Amino acid sequence: MDKETKQKEERIKAEKNTVRAIIDNYKGLAGSLAQQLTLKTPNHHVTTGSHREEVWKSLFVQMVPRKFHIEQGVFIIDSEGHISDEVDLAIFDENYTPYIFKFGKIKFIPIEAVAVAVQCKSSNINGAEDWAKSIKRLLPAFDSVTRVLPGLNHNNLESAKMLLEKEKKQQSQTATRPILILCSLVEKGNPADPHKAGTIQHGNAKDFDIILNVDENNQLSQVIPNENWDYREWYKELNHYDLKRYKECDDYEKVAMGGSSLGKTLKELEIDKEGENVILSLTFQLNQLLMLINNPMFFPHQSYVNMFREHLINTDRVGKEQTGAKSGGTK
Repeated sequence: MDKETKQKEERIKAEKNTVRAIIDNYKGLAGSLAQQLTLKTPNHHVTTGSHREEVWKSLFVQMVPRKFHIEQGVFIIDSEGHISDEVDLAIFDENYTPYIFKFGKIKFIPIEAVAVAVQCKSSNINGAEDWAKSIKRLLPAFDSVTRVLPGLNHNNLESAKMLLEKEKKQQSQTATRPILILCSLVEKGNPADPHKAGTIQHGNAKDFDIILNVDENNQLSQVIPNENWDYREWYKELNHYDLKRYKECDDYEKVAMGGSSLGKTLKELEIDKEGENVILSLTFQLNQLLMLINNPMFFPHQSYVNMFREHLINTDRVGKEQTGAKSGGTK
């Protein structure tokens, strides 16, 4: 064997060893994560809960692109004035979308900005489904003005209908929703495991897109209830979510872009058949979902301004009516 061939073989061997080391490192990371999550603070549940949120947050910090920001303990709001239950971890765009309110630890983030919402639970997962529903009820507003290459673009339903009539072009986004993740510590295994009786799948596992769990053996597992969905189904779910909620649902459904199946699923992104390398698989699966959304919706400034104005008008009117009632009843 000549020197060049020997060097080439040694390089190939070194590269294979490096790839194997990366795989093993992810397995070790899962074990370390599980140990940190099961560490208990004596007689102080608030500290323990906050610690666990930080641990889960560290996982997502390693995983999602830097274009996204991760905050703990936020509320999500829409331009109708609907507010979600508290969100343990929100992954959202902070570059172009303003906070609706931020002071100290109190943060309100518009629904149009949020890409992922995470609920962190311990062994008691009661209320998780209601939490998910409190987010899914929020209505993104399809009404933004932004600069695009040809100039200014007013992205709203009327302009979308005109574009469809004139150029036969549909909208790639009309109503986004966050990817919903449940992180839990259920001792008997993942609460969405289809092979377990009496678990969340008998309620509404479909309310969550990904369920991560650490069991009593410190094993991290993952269930994606809709892992066999075609990417086209995910695209529609995350970019044109439940358009029947809107008053103009027929118009929304007309302008929403459809398309044929791609023949690709998240199941195909599992690293191994046994599901032993959860974090490495999740890195690709979650980021694939983020790429199907790609960017949060352009922020609809006018819709939020209208909401605050309407609130001011209503509260001023109620205040005047109450003042008038009091003065009318005084002698």
